[in-house]
Amino acid sequence: MDKNLIQRTLSGLVYVAVIILCTSPLGAQLINSISPGLVRQEYLYFGLITLLLGVGSWECFKIMKFGKGYERFVVFPLVLFIFYIFSKRYFHFDFFYDFRLSEILAMVLILIAVVTLFKYPNELYYDSGKLIFIVIYVALPFSFALGLPKFSRFDDRFTLEVLFLFVLIWSSDTFAYLTGKFFGKHKMAPKISPKKTWEGYIGGVILTLVLSYFIEKYQHDLRGNWMVVGFLVAAFAPVGDLVESQLKRNFAVKDSGNIIPGHGGVLDRLDSFLICVPVVYLYFILEKFI
Repeated sequence: MDKNLIQRTLSGLVYVAVIILCTSPLGAQLINSISPGLVRQEYLYFGLITLLLGVGSWECFKIMKFGKGYERFVVFPLVLFIFYIFSKRYFHFDFFYDFRLSEILAMVLILIAVVTLFKYPNELYYDSGKLIFIVIYVALPFSFALGLPKFSRFDDRFTLEVLFLFVLIWSSDTFAYLTGKFFGKHKMAPKISPKKTWEGYIGGVILTLVLSYFIEKYQHDLRGNWMVVGFLVAAFAPVGDLVESQLKRNFAVKDSGNIIPGHGGVLDRLDSFLICVPVVYLYFILEKFI
């Protein structure tokens, strides 16, 4: 068997296992079965998101090739400051999914950052533009990810919104790939991602909606309607892939990193997650008023 395939398979299984353990009560149950009362699930999840934020920020920093200006010294303190603000809300149970001007502004900034990447890429060749882009593209989505699950300090409840978000993203990518491989004829974005086709995109949407139906039917504790969440994920997950592909293309980089052998870096694995998180978070806000 191909050595690279073995490496890719093993690292992929480890990656999936870490995601499952840190986004569901299984992680805390496993650790506490060895040493009772050692950790709560919300701390495992927070640790995961913090790690991904740190590595993702570093990868984006390396991709964008900062110059010698002061901006390179400001990037990580600013990223950590933004994340700290959201972390306070996380640990104080302050994510109530009501309209806040700061949250809506953050959503708008993410949209502006994406448009800038595609329409005005020259703006990102300045260190100030790179600084702003990293904060918006990396720090804000990971910060919003803290607001997706719910938990209680009085019991072991930890809701599974993030776990099933990952499941839908993985299914969307897989279904789109398989549908595109067998039926794809019309290129979606040939200059950015030559293998993506409209047939694959449509197949990914349809088959992810089928999976979403079963999640909605059997997972009654989840927030929102997961048929809607499934559609949003299937619609926007490919956008996340295109955004990261365009970023790497602009700066002539093949992979964001090599932390996951055979799969690349954190941004390579979580490109869809970075776009889907704010979209799903916004839906959870709006869902309260519908």
